[in-house]
Amino acid sequence: MSTPSSPAIPPDPHTAVFQQHRPRLAGVAYRMLGSRADADDVLQDAWLRWQATPAERVHTAEAWLVTTVTRLCLDRLRAARTERAAYDGPWLPEPWIAPDAAPPADARAELASDLSVALLVVLERLTPDERAAFLLHDVFDSDYAEVAAVLGRSEAACRQLVHRARTQVRQRKARFTATPEAARALIARFVQAMRTQDHAALLALFAEDAQWTADGGGKVRAASKVLRGPRALARLAAAVWRVYLHGHQIEPVQVNGAPGLLLRDAGGVRSVMAFETDGVRIHAVYSVLNPDKLRGL
Repeated sequence: MSTPSSPAIPPDPHTAVFQQHRPRLAGVAYRMLGSRADADDVLQDAWLRWQATPAERVHTAEAWLVTTVTRLCLDRLRAARTERAAYDGPWLPEPWIAPDAAPPADARAELASDLSVALLVVLERLTPDERAAFLLHDVFDSDYAEVAAVLGRSEAACRQLVHRARTQVRQRKARFTATPEAARALIARFVQAMRTQDHAALLALFAEDAQWTADGGGKVRAASKVLRGPRALARLAAAVWRVYLHGHQIEPVQVNGAPGLLLRDAGGVRSVMAFETDGVRIHAVYSVLNPDKLRGL
């Protein structure tokens, strides 16, 4: 005689709603903070608040959750402004490496697929409110009424915030149309030129406006300022290989949605490199060396 099976336990509706919106919330938090660890902390705080809030006090779950996550991020950004101003050397976001699914934005938005390091560097220069307004409106397709409700400002004020942020993004962020295949091929040539110490090949790979940003966070040795120009970058690339990278394993990976490199030795991941390229020349190299930003990899 068979034993009757236990009845299936229905999922907690409160939990199911949060999980339904979690990808969007993760997308907001990561783009707001530029840190996976901080974004995870914010989602945890939002979850605890969600659990403690009676359902009758929530008119629309998604709006409540996005508002809560955004406000938690704003609190963190405002508290971190002094800390980030005193950051040792250039600041870069914590890299998002495939095969992890990148936190999504709305497919309709102009910048929906843009999780690039270049964009996050530009966003870091905005005020917290400008950053939130820009992301909610231009990336996550919220209307001005929704942005105003989140930020506790008028719609007119939010329009101004978005306008100022959009202007800075368009002025400072170059747009390139390299295919992933072209970018990967160019990065492979870059690695080969470093490996063979071919200075002429390295020089030919960099655009005239090329720059190299290294984030060591004061924890490891790294350039203390952004380096610019093909000659400086070719010399740096050759030296970096000779001194640091010749014993590393180099893995092609997706970094923030674009082809990049992950470098490791026997002790673990030592660096992640992201690139801006038009498929013919490298316009920017972003090298994350700060071990605090690589711990999750």
